Amino acid sequence: MKKVVTIQDISCFGKCSLTVALPIISAMGIETAVIPTVVLSTHTGGFEGFTFHDLSDDISAISNHWKNLGLEFDSIYTGYLGSASQVQIMSDFFDSFGTDRNFIVVDPVLGDSGKLYAGLTDTLVNEMRKLCAKADYILPNMTEASFLLDIPYIDGCNEEQAKSVLKKLAELGCRVPVLTGVRKGDFEGAGAYDSLKNEFYFAYSKHIDRHIHGTGDIFASVFTGAVTLGKNIQQALDISVRYISDCIEVSMPYLDEVWYGSCFELCLDKLIKYTKE
Repeated sequence: MKKVVTIQDISCFGKCSLTVALPIISAMGIETAVIPTVVLSTHTGGFEGFTFHDLSDDISAISNHWKNLGLEFDSIYTGYLGSASQVQIMSDFFDSFGTDRNFIVVDPVLGDSGKLYAGLTDTLVNEMRKLCAKADYILPNMTEASFLLDIPYIDGCNEEQAKSVLKKLAELGCRVPVLTGVRKGDFEGAGAYDSLKNEFYFAYSKHIDRHIHGTGDIFASVFTGAVTLGKNIQQALDISVRYISDCIEVSMPYLDEVWYGSCFELCLDKLIKYTKE
């Protein structure tokens, strides 16, 4: 079996980060190891008074134990990091577990709708740029791209604008930047740029004008799983965008009840089917 390690926060309630990454990547037939960066009582989108417990010391201890065990992974996938110091810990993890036989995916979780998430700082943004330089794939939304590149936020980024942003993201040092939230008429999706081949790739589905928490984490998890299984960039984009569309569509009747995330569980069978096509 292929093996992925995903390193990000775990929200005890709410559908994002590890609570979606673990079941989604596992459903794709991939053994999934996890390292939580922080533990929160809920995710930070729409909840107040949530608890936050930093696990930085545990990350290093887990890493050292794994190194002693000789563990190896086909891919390393990071998400939400709670501090600039955790970014450095991840950089060290990449040095310890990165090889010429695996690849690194960084989802630079920084913000949405043009703003940084609560508690994140400019120092963390600066450190995240350095981490992106060590990745094979990075998966920012337009907000995160604007902070990483220090450029104005574009609401409703079109394909030509996306190409320009993707080329600039590649200059951070990653081989393949992927940008989510790209618009094309009544459709929305994602674009990618293979800097070695100088080729662009795009995938779209029908745009639904409703914000749902955790869809970025779902996209990153599906994309990581797809490339781990050997899918090419276009296939990985197609599967990820298609599954996100499924998740949004199936969630619409339940949004008043499940406002804190998508009902991704109800369409895991479709993801399994897409993975096998």
